[in-house]
Amino acid sequence: MAEIREAEPAEVERVLGMYEWLFAPPGSVPPRWDPERARQAIAGAIADSDVAVLVAEHRGELLGLCTAYLELSSVRFGPRCWVEDLAVSPAHRSQGVGKALLDAAKDWARGRGATHLELDSADSRVAAHRFYEREEPSWTSRCFAWEL
Repeated sequence: MAEIREAEPAEVERVLGMYEWLFAPPGSVPPRWDPERARQAIAGAIADSDVAVLVAEHRGELLGLCTAYLELSSVRFGPRCWVEDLAVSPAHRSQGVGKALLDAAKDWARGRGATHLELDSADSRVAAHRFYEREEPSWTSRCFAWEL
């Protein structure tokens, strides 16, 4: 089984490589994707105490990634944590890696006083939605976004 742990500063390139799993169909490369900016953002996230860059590893191979950000203190809900990226290697999907990463993100957020964990997912990610539904969310909603 995979070990879930926080990424280390020396692993920026390995973490960056896992984003390809998010870009594969039904995903796509974001219009303004810049690998150099992404490297800097990953390094910053790894160093930030309000961010968890979690990786799933087995025998030296990285199998999955989950980034969680303590991002705002809501008037209605208190401190919230946001899962920005959750990706598992295509060869290791449906083997419990995603669940282990999501559970670790929940634990990390809970330990920092967050009242709940949220994420959004594109309508096209039907398989991911089946996974999220199996994880019994407290509620679901629809996200709207505007590119600026």
